Amino acid sequence: MREEFKPFESWEEVDALARELGAFGPLAIFCVGTGVRPEEAFGADWSDVDLTAGLFTVRRAFAKGRLKPYPKTVRSRRRVPLRAKVVDALGELAHRDGVLFPSNVGGRIDIDNFRSRDWVPALKAAGLPHRRIYDMRHTFATWSLAAGMSIFTLSRRMGTSVQMIDATYGHLAQDAEDQDRDLLDAYDGQNGATSGHAVGTNPSDPDADEGAEKQQRPRNAGPL
Repeated sequence: MREEFKPFESWEEVDALARELGAFGPLAIFCVGTGVRPEEAFGADWSDVDLTAGLFTVRRAFAKGRLKPYPKTVRSRRRVPLRAKVVDALGELAHRDGVLFPSNVGGRIDIDNFRSRDWVPALKAAGLPHRRIYDMRHTFATWSLAAGMSIFTLSRRMGTSVQMIDATYGHLAQDAEDQDRDLLDAYDGQNGATSGHAVGTNPSDPDADEGAEKQQRPRNAGPL
């Protein structure tokens, strides 16, 4: 059975939540805007962020009181582009070394404490229906597919498999066939009648292909 999730309806909802979260507002915008797992956001350091290039490198996760570095060979270790809204939100934070999103008492955020003390009260104060913290990640996936991002690209951005993305969100990509068809038609239109013909050959001269092939064959090759 497909996992149930409830993405945010719009950035207006996310912004309303962010205002109620106060100092944790940029965290909500960051998670919705990048699709990272909450524990990956909690494990992030400023050294993982390049605001000039607009990139965030996911290197570790923090959960159950433990900081878990991702090996370079693990799919979860990845680079995520930062949209302008996320760059602006991070720009509101005090730039310093160390933890990107510290807890109220310093150190890293404990997800259970954050849920009970900040997340749930902020949702209520913003007048929003209850959502899980992980629904920020689901929101990113839902909006990305609506924007036309392929399931393959989405799997790379979210650090998971194509199969998992397809199983969880594939029903949202119901227009994928139309999008792919439009892309292919646009490509064909840009390249005209020469599309798909080998470089160095003349599509109007069938004998040109044979001549080009003979020129490319090694000298010691036998007859065709």
